[in-house]
Amino acid sequence: MARSATERVPAQQSLLRRVVGGVREMVLIVVIALVIATLIKTFLAQMFVIPSQSMENTLQRSDRVLVVKAVGYQRGDIVVFEDKLNWLPPAPEANAVQRALEFVGVLPASGDQYLIKRLIGLPGDRVVCCDVQGRITVNGFALDESSYLYRKPDGTSVKPSEMPFDVVVPAGRIFVLGDHRNASADSRYHFCDTVGATAKGDNAFPFVVSIQGPAKVLAYPFDRAATFAAPATFAGVPDPVPAPDPPPLPQGGGC
Repeated sequence: MARSATERVPAQQSLLRRVVGGVREMVLIVVIALVIATLIKTFLAQMFVIPSQSMENTLQRSDRVLVVKAVGYQRGDIVVFEDKLNWLPPAPEANAVQRALEFVGVLPASGDQYLIKRLIGLPGDRVVCCDVQGRITVNGFALDESSYLYRKPDGTSVKPSEMPFDVVVPAGRIFVLGDHRNASADSRYHFCDTVGATAKGDNAFPFVVSIQGPAKVLAYPFDRAATFAAPATFAGVPDPVPAPDPPPLPQGGGC
């Protein structure tokens, strides 16, 4: 026997309540997931896309690396830092959806605002290129960089630097270099910046507070997955000793 109109109304209302309840539950799950993703990105870890060839062969353009924010960093680490010194040219404006997904950590952060280099000098360190054997020294200790410097097709490594310099890293700043020294617009490249610099050489040293964290995992492509740690050579670097008359910022660099 067919239901009457009065019987069909409660059934329709019950179905509507179940649909509304299901949608509400789904929205709540999505919101919670986004909040968790945002908290993870902000305080624990974040994925970044490598924007250039400056870290070859350690990292290739378009690689995805996981930066762990919940741990400290040290000399020798590969670090991601925000571009607060205008090292990068203005980037094309990302669409709203991409910005939102990057913000919550669903998409890896693009290279438009961030750079990745190897941390060579901490505040107070004296970094010099080069000693009589062509090695960069930090606080007088010569680095053996053979394990990560870019290797040419013939198997030979690039020099630690073609540019001589002698700098003391200012307070609150760091000194960074790319592993592919001949293709890296790193600290050396910005010794002569004048736009935005408050003093000679000022723009060569990224801010400590701009560091997002050390890159610990090469997550993609999967066939090259790897983990990273500071090379053993950096364990020999002594703490900086304040010099009575430190060198100006910087010596060398051709400014």
